Amino acid sequence: MEFDEWLSVRIDQTKAAGLHRKLRTMNTAPLPKMLIDGKEQIVFSSNNYLGLAYNCHLVYAAETILHEFGVGSSGSRLTTGHTEWHRRLEEKIAQFKQTEAALLFSSGFLANVGVLSSLPENGDVILSDQLNHASIIDGCRLSKASTVVYKHIDMDNLEEKLKETSNFKRCFIVTDGVFSMDGTIAPLKYIISLAKRYHAYVIVDDAHATGVLGEKGRGTSEYFGVHPDVVIGTLSKAVGTDGGFVAGSQILIDFLLNHARTFIFQTAMPPAICAASYAALEIIGESDEKRRQLFSNVKRLKTNLAEMGYVVKGHLTPIIPVIIGDPKKAVIFAEKLQEKGIFAPAIRPPTVPVGESRIRLTVTSDHSSNEIDYLLKCFYCIGKELNMI
Repeated sequence: MEFDEWLSVRIDQTKAAGLHRKLRTMNTAPLPKMLIDGKEQIVFSSNNYLGLAYNCHLVYAAETILHEFGVGSSGSRLTTGHTEWHRRLEEKIAQFKQTEAALLFSSGFLANVGVLSSLPENGDVILSDQLNHASIIDGCRLSKASTVVYKHIDMDNLEEKLKETSNFKRCFIVTDGVFSMDGTIAPLKYIISLAKRYHAYVIVDDAHATGVLGEKGRGTSEYFGVHPDVVIGTLSKAVGTDGGFVAGSQILIDFLLNHARTFIFQTAMPPAICAASYAALEIIGESDEKRRQLFSNVKRLKTNLAEMGYVVKGHLTPIIPVIIGDPKKAVIFAEKLQEKGIFAPAIRPPTVPVGESRIRLTVTSDHSSNEIDYLLKCFYCIGKELNMI
């Protein structure tokens, strides 16, 4: 069989299972209303939780440094890619996360892979939550340590796994802070309590919690009042820019700078993006107005969807999964939403478990009351039409 013919057979199988994906083109800036493939849509699928991705202060900061430093960083941080704006942003992140130091990576994915492929050694074990992000899973696969999966936020099961793996040299517990597809929050206080009891280290990916959870938006650590050994995060969600980071002790950061291949061999983030990220963290730290509006929108949307009769998963976070079940039905639901001017794509396996295809809604602080009312009206009409509620 020819190469393209073989791939065509595999793609046909993907289509037959209702799992085929295609790209949509965003024709305007990341706002609640956007032109998508040329058609105006209200977007309820963005991770721009605080509406900062098109904030004028971030745009001005990026533009100013763009003229000073140019477009690209020209190399890895260890060659020509390190600038004063990388240093300043790392200091800002460490201050924001209340750690000794921080290290920038070019994405949150690379940060997770870099930490998990370099920290654990042969003879160690990683205990990983069942619903951890793909970047954590890939990092575990690249690690020299063994990986054991525990049931999603099930602390009894985690303790069982800690007991079962006591013969390993070192144990690392890795978890998302907020789970990207279910909107659940890891019980970090309990996890750290178990880690202390069984002499394990805790690694938290705070991608969806940074800027959102905690009194100052510092994430799950602040939310629970605890201090994990390693905090990983991204700047591409509530912060509104791009890139990833690791925050922790000075010795941790020195170790990663010397051993994390996804840092050493990756081109540095552009300085202009660092400047915009710095401006975003200043906004997040100075006021909680956007977070208060965000959680008001979250509560309203979740409450009304549940009252309609939908199965709505997750805790009180901006990620609101509405379970449809069948992948083909989820696609139909998303298409009907799009016909009504709502962009919220269907999420299907392998991103979520079989039988749990869903519309993964995300709400932002910038969604208006009218936009939320319209979304709820559309869910009611489509739900009735498809005999779901």
